Amino acid sequence: MVSHSSAAHSHRRTLKITPASVIFICVAALLAIGLAVLFSASSTAKGGPYAYLYKQLIFLALSIVAGWFMSRADLEQLRRYTWIVGAVALIGLVLVLIPQVGVAVKGSRRWLGLGFLRLQVSEFAKLGLVFVLAHYLALNQNRLKSLVHGALVPSGIIGAFALLILLEPDLGTTVLTGVVGMLLLFLAGVSLRYLAPINLAALAAVTVFVLHDPVRLRRITSFLDIDASRDTGAYQLWQAILAFASGGLGGVGLGNGRQQMSFLPEAHTDFIFAILGEELGLLFTLLVVALFMAIFVAGLIHVRRAPNLFQFLLVTGCLLLICLQAVINLGVVTGMLPTKGMSLPFISAGGSNLLLMGLLVGIIINTQRTWTRPKPLQHRRSMTEVAA
Repeated sequence: MVSHSSAAHSHRRTLKITPASVIFICVAALLAIGLAVLFSASSTAKGGPYAYLYKQLIFLALSIVAGWFMSRADLEQLRRYTWIVGAVALIGLVLVLIPQVGVAVKGSRRWLGLGFLRLQVSEFAKLGLVFVLAHYLALNQNRLKSLVHGALVPSGIIGAFALLILLEPDLGTTVLTGVVGMLLLFLAGVSLRYLAPINLAALAAVTVFVLHDPVRLRRITSFLDIDASRDTGAYQLWQAILAFASGGLGGVGLGNGRQQMSFLPEAHTDFIFAILGEELGLLFTLLVVALFMAIFVAGLIHVRRAPNLFQFLLVTGCLLLICLQAVINLGVVTGMLPTKGMSLPFISAGGSNLLLMGLLVGIIINTQRTWTRPKPLQHRRSMTEVAA
């Protein structure tokens, strides 16, 4: 009877739904939707109807391997190499700016060519920044109320990463990096009286940058009057709106959409959500939004069980990198934010971002496993002795 009871108890524990398992299921669903829509968007690709799909599958396999290794790593041991990780990320951001080293595409120098692979360094630098900030803020937990240790030093770290990304130039990733960094400072307990002026100064700097860049300024002005600019600066957004209107409630069916036939530029990357809306309809677009919301809510529930500030900030940073990027992409494609190139996590074509997402999910799964691990018997015994 005891053995049957133990087996039943073990079976119930195996079937227990955890926040990390919810995130894993949502990610798997998003990947399946992404592969289906990407296959449809590949119909007019230069390399054939399977070009985008094959490349995405290769990077998906690599991201699964990377995520698996991250899910098995000892985060506290990995923490010892935080400064090395941060230094490598900064060096990578510098290397892409060197004409003989970095690969330029459409006027932006964001990639490093490694044989048949082309990696966007800023994607991995975002994770490097989260590691560095989580380590620094946890290390100086008792000094975060001071101006120097709580605001100036961590803001300087964020500024170093953000400035190098801005020089590529990549304004969207710069903003995402800055917002995630500042949110981690706030969650760590840094005073708002320090964060407020720093954020205002950063906002002023971004505004000056945009005002002195005709291309970005035109994007913003076009976004404010889409109808008047539908043949110029708001062309992509206008075509995306047409795609959503054409899709209606149930969509026109996979492979039957018109926008991927060279009407909508970057249909397989930044604006793939519009293709999804046209071919699968409103129900699937709402499903995608619901899946990202579920990831965010499950992540919030999960981080409440973090054993220390470092792991709390690390996992929170991973969650923000996933969800804020999704919010920005969805806002851009639906016309709620100015047009800016940023892929939709797990769905858009793009190897570097998919690899990053694999690492982020791997960290979350890692903490689900380690945060629920029972404490060593010796530790429990010593605690009992202390209590006695």
